[in-house]
Amino acid sequence: MNGVIEALHIYDEHNRAILSHTYTSRPLSANHLLPLYLEHPAPRPNLIYLPNTNPPTLVFSLTHANLLYLATSSSELEPLLALEFLHRVIDALEEFLGAPVLAHKIEENYDVAAQLLTEMCDAGTISTTEPNALRDVVEVEGLLGKLLGSINLPGKSPSMPSAPSLIAQNAPALPWRRANVRHTSNELYADVVETLSVTLAPSGRPIAAFANGTIAFTSKVSGVPDILLNLTGPSGKHNLKSVMELPVFHPCVRLNRWRENPGELSFIPPDGRFILAGYEVDLLPFTNGKSGNFNSNSLRLPVNIEVKTGLGSTGSDFDVRLNINRSFFGSSGSTGPSRGGGSGARSFGAPHPGSAASPLLQDLVVSVPLPSEVRNLLDIRPSRGDASFNPGDKQLEWHIPNKELSAGTSFYSLRCTVQGPLTEEQEDTELNGFGFGKDYTYDEPYQSSTNEKPRAIEGASDGEKDAKKTAQNKILMPSSASISFSVKGWLSSGIKVESILIDPRKSRGLGESVKPYKGVKYLTISKGGVEIRC
Repeated sequence: MNGVIEALHIYDEHNRAILSHTYTSRPLSANHLLPLYLEHPAPRPNLIYLPNTNPPTLVFSLTHANLLYLATSSSELEPLLALEFLHRVIDALEEFLGAPVLAHKIEENYDVAAQLLTEMCDAGTISTTEPNALRDVVEVEGLLGKLLGSINLPGKSPSMPSAPSLIAQNAPALPWRRANVRHTSNELYADVVETLSVTLAPSGRPIAAFANGTIAFTSKVSGVPDILLNLTGPSGKHNLKSVMELPVFHPCVRLNRWRENPGELSFIPPDGRFILAGYEVDLLPFTNGKSGNFNSNSLRLPVNIEVKTGLGSTGSDFDVRLNINRSFFGSSGSTGPSRGGGSGARSFGAPHPGSAASPLLQDLVVSVPLPSEVRNLLDIRPSRGDASFNPGDKQLEWHIPNKELSAGTSFYSLRCTVQGPLTEEQEDTELNGFGFGKDYTYDEPYQSSTNEKPRAIEGASDGEKDAKKTAQNKILMPSSASISFSVKGWLSSGIKVESILIDPRKSRGLGESVKPYKGVKYLTISKGGVEIRC
């Protein structure tokens, strides 16, 4: 595949083209490309083939912060390469223009955006994408320079023509690190973030459980430090290679060192914050027992969920129950700090909430999608927190505040009653406010001598009506429920950062007396990732 990227277009939330950059050939214009892209029904894939254009065109798309990024190519191109290029463009724009990247930021700094796109891709071939290397070749004019640039001062000289030679002279040997880095405070931080994706059977047995991890590293150290970061698994370093599946690394990581000694990341970091590594962990092999004995407790989830449907006399109620696993959150059992002397108050010398010694559970939300036949929920009764139903998207959301989580309660419940579509009799009675659905006439007698027989028939059919209502309410029950939460100080995979060391022999420009401050944080996130089937 020797294809190239021919053009890059950026559209705002109103599908208005705010930036178009052509690299080579004569690609489709932004106004011609957008209708062809929007013809495909949503959700649109990241790669779309347009066979009816001349020539046929590949369109790579990415949406970020309500901005649409489209890259085109009329030749065969590796999809992952093009999509990664779009991600790098977004990272570079956030680095130079500030996050999040908004339409007005690009329009106000078009000169910077144009320089970035030119340097990152040369004639369609991807070249420089590291933010530190881009800072040496992209000129960013400050606020004072913009103010003086609009004033014609006498004797004002243009930019020095020798600037490119100076840049080339001071260009670093490492493309990801700037030259002559200086910091007054030397700091090293590692943030390990894992995103849960767990699917549970109605019995609570896990069907699939994965954790996608990211190691974000922040380096603010003068000179050129050589760093060694040691990772360890739940049972040590000997099986870490089998635990961390599909690892990906920043180009600064020495792969040979990792292959020889899994768990050791040796690298010269870029200046600032960057993604050091990513990985995936299959959580099911670490549960005890065979596959038939798996349950949510063996997975060590901080929150367990149970859904009961078809409750009540007519089967119109369902119940959602949560169980907070207090063994995760230290000896005090508190999931959050509290003021005053409650059960959540910290004693002197106790570990800080959110640390590895005292994990902190926050932002607990339960989402229950309901069938389209559900008209409304008659009764919503949460034991704690606030629950609301949106009839538009048929979504029930139950929010439990952090204050309630810090109270020490382990069990929470939510009971709801569903209301289905109107029957023909109900539609007739609800046509007006008095319940008279048809023309009111006096043709029928007020009293009848044979009224006891219909009553007997009605009494005999009450059981049939209840059975019919139960069968109708069965299709109104939820089929799944998902939990969203975040836990600071805990990782589902059990991976930890054992140490962060600087090799003084390999490092350059760092004084022997300088000892950087080091910090490590852990965070587990579930954005609806823990789902139970009903």
